[in-house]
Amino acid sequence: MTDDPRAHKPAAARTRADMEAFAATLPPDDGTDAADVARGFIATRAEPVIEKITPNAWLPVTWDLSQSDFVHGPCPETVNPSLWRQAGFNAQHGLYEVIDGFYQVRGFDTSTVTFIRGDEGWVVIDPLTTTETARAAFELVTEQLGERPVTAIIYTHSHMDHFGGILGVVSQERIDSGEVPIVAPEGFVREAVSENLLAGPAMGRRAMYQYGMLLGWNEHGHVDQGLGKGVPTGSSSLVPPTIEITETGQELVLDGVRIEFQLTPESEAPAEMHFYFPDHRALCMAENCTGTMHNVLTLRGALVRDTLMWSRYIDEAMDRWGDVSDVVFASHGWPHWGAEAVNGYLTRQRDLYRWLHDQSMRLINLGYSPNEISANIDLPPGLWADYHCHGYYGTVSHNVRAVYQRYIGFYDGHPSSLDPYEPVEAGRRYVDFMGGMDQLLARARESYEAGDHRWTAEVLRHAVFADPTCEEARLLQADAFEQLAWRAEAGPWRDIYLSGAQELRNGSIAVESVSRPRPELVTGMDLQQAFDLLAASLDGVPAAAIGPLAIDWHLGDAGETVRLELSNGTLHSLPGSTHASADVVVRGDRSQLNRLFSSDATVASLLDEDAITAEGDLDRLRALLACVTDFPRFYNIIEP
Repeated sequence: MTDDPRAHKPAAARTRADMEAFAATLPPDDGTDAADVARGFIATRAEPVIEKITPNAWLPVTWDLSQSDFVHGPCPETVNPSLWRQAGFNAQHGLYEVIDGFYQVRGFDTSTVTFIRGDEGWVVIDPLTTTETARAAFELVTEQLGERPVTAIIYTHSHMDHFGGILGVVSQERIDSGEVPIVAPEGFVREAVSENLLAGPAMGRRAMYQYGMLLGWNEHGHVDQGLGKGVPTGSSSLVPPTIEITETGQELVLDGVRIEFQLTPESEAPAEMHFYFPDHRALCMAENCTGTMHNVLTLRGALVRDTLMWSRYIDEAMDRWGDVSDVVFASHGWPHWGAEAVNGYLTRQRDLYRWLHDQSMRLINLGYSPNEISANIDLPPGLWADYHCHGYYGTVSHNVRAVYQRYIGFYDGHPSSLDPYEPVEAGRRYVDFMGGMDQLLARARESYEAGDHRWTAEVLRHAVFADPTCEEARLLQADAFEQLAWRAEAGPWRDIYLSGAQELRNGSIAVESVSRPRPELVTGMDLQQAFDLLAASLDGVPAAAIGPLAIDWHLGDAGETVRLELSNGTLHSLPGSTHASADVVVRGDRSQLNRLFSSDATVASLLDEDAITAEGDLDRLRALLACVTDFPRFYNIIEP
């Protein structure tokens, strides 16, 4: 053991005892999952590293299949044994046969891509996150199964890891020619863009914690995402669908493959769908049923999901297809075969989200606060006995608090919660109230040595925010976070604890970098979304001093116009509307508007290079755009 105070610490005695007690509660393992994970294996990629199309110094490769090679053998004391089991399954990678004509490539990305043999080529479900990982998956399919073109694409839902890699399996030229239909649920483009748009900078920074993006992959760092191994980086695209599924019961034939669809909006994603292959007795549950309890509220941040409808959609799928399905598969994890396994899996997944909803609502209506609800709900025995219901990604703890948030909001009903001090002011007062920093640290050290790492972490939050330069407070909180990480069954909880510990020990990330929307999302924005994004980045106080301002913005190549109105420091946009009384008229192509959002270009720089033109009150236009805020990619989380 090193004497370096910033080094990883072994599991403390209390941590080891807690893990042993937890392990004793785990259900028996009959080997079914291991057999299902391995079933149908054909081959994997010989070269583990998938190179980036455009490498950078920070993240030079897209994916490395060998990063999880350490996940084998007995569980180390620094990893929860249940998470270690899940990590071993998710670490297996390659091409697998699901049933005759249905194949999956798993482990090349956080998500799974499915290839279905049609009359002429492949119908592809969810072409992964990046061009690079999708291309590597397609190359493996071609190498093992022969050369066939992609003849259709299906996006199950509106999250990036299910559409971003499309150009890795089909060229833009073939898409533009119209020969490759792309199918998605109604509202796909709107939701794909909007979920990561207005709160994108905040989500991006929080995602670094949730996914452990700055952690090493080892028994002291990132072990598993729970849902998959981790998040790849690289080139992504948003190619709009050519066919939208607008109602449950809609049917299509894609390259000779018959498919029946079920819309499931506001479930795991705002736009999502299940579908069934009647000629193959195969059911795809998108991401509403996976190998783990999912998030009701993802810890990176998003709109709270509807657990009641989520459960009902699974119930509807069972009613439609449960008795006529021989296999069920999803966009993460591994399939389940046989009528008994299919219906048991769907039943318990249905019951899981209904349990989270109903038990939360029962305690809400008894007057419990979010943290009280979290402390009083566990899984019932029948769900705990199924490893697929365990909290490897979502957890009971944060999911039931999310249900509270959806129905009741942030306020817990206690008057003292109406106007709390912000963290720095609260921290100073807590430290003073506890007798000063020395007394607080002494008591915190006692709590740590007693194994009460949750309380140690909580009380030292006040110490670090009161004085972020206090080395003892930082290092002791880091040690407490680490012990909590060793216990965590959820991959994201482990990564969040360890990311916090890393920044406490080594300092918060100080890289000068501006957070901007991904180019592929920008190209998918409609005008309302684009100017809503601009409005949400406006510093309202100086903007209010500019006074009322009317701007007509003409996009010549798109044939579109939008009226912008500045009023009391707020910016409103009305696409398709113009007025003779505009104070400023701006003209330019849509491509220049896209540059404004996805690059370091500003309206001033675009004017200076004649990429756009403007007439009218240019001084006030420039003053308005000077009020636009640049959001840092690396804002502080663990300290002020």
